[in-house]
Amino acid sequence: MQVITKEFLSLGLGKASAPNESQLILLKLDESEGENFEELCVGQQLSDASAELFVLLKGIKAKSNQEKIITNYKALQKFRKTPQTGASVQAVKAPILSGDIFIYCDGGCSPNPGQSGSGVAIYRGGQVSALWYGLYEPMGTNNTAELGALYQSLLIAKEESEAGNKVEIKCDSMYSINCIKTWAVGWEKKGWTKKGGEIKNLEIIQKSYHLYNTIKTKIELSHIKAHAGLEGNELADRMTVYAREMKNPEFVQYEEIIDVQEILSMRSG
Repeated sequence: MQVITKEFLSLGLGKASAPNESQLILLKLDESEGENFEELCVGQQLSDASAELFVLLKGIKAKSNQEKIITNYKALQKFRKTPQTGASVQAVKAPILSGDIFIYCDGGCSPNPGQSGSGVAIYRGGQVSALWYGLYEPMGTNNTAELGALYQSLLIAKEESEAGNKVEIKCDSMYSINCIKTWAVGWEKKGWTKKGGEIKNLEIIQKSYHLYNTIKTKIELSHIKAHAGLEGNELADRMTVYAREMKNPEFVQYEEIIDVQEILSMRSG
């Protein structure tokens, strides 16, 4: 990790009076904070990778050129961390492996309603093995994002449980859990109606409820407190923000190298 000092900032700014757009993102600041960037970030910590990128982006004004530098740098980092055997490597779908599975899911929206996205962090044998993100909606809600993340987690849990693995889903949305485990039972008996009006988000609730019922004897679904410093929950949270930034309506796997500390240094939801 790199502690941000005035000397460090000068390495990446040169004669520029303020960071460019990509440098502000690396400093975890938005454009409205650009004028006061120095007082806001000095003394804060930055991952080594983000610090290197900050300096590489010195004097790059065009957004397209900034993006090229970031893309090339990430490709280089991936190359550095990939064992080089000298033989050609073909991409293959990774098989389902054995080991206890913990799935952390989260959804976020900013503002609410507004741009929303969902994220999932999967742990196998106590280590993070995969991150997923997506389900971007330009006008979603916290609840739709949370339900979407839970549904995707149930799909993953179904596949893992069928492979013989013990699976537990950890969700920080009590609303989503109640919809699936408690309230849907009564709603179904009443023809999917309730007193006082319509059931919001009914379609995703029905899909999740029916899926949960097919696997509930094989998995566990439990509630955890949000933003309590639990690594899996924090990683899922960062994926919700990443989903909003990428604006990807599909739910896809995070393909960058999983550097936990670097991802945790990203903006939280």
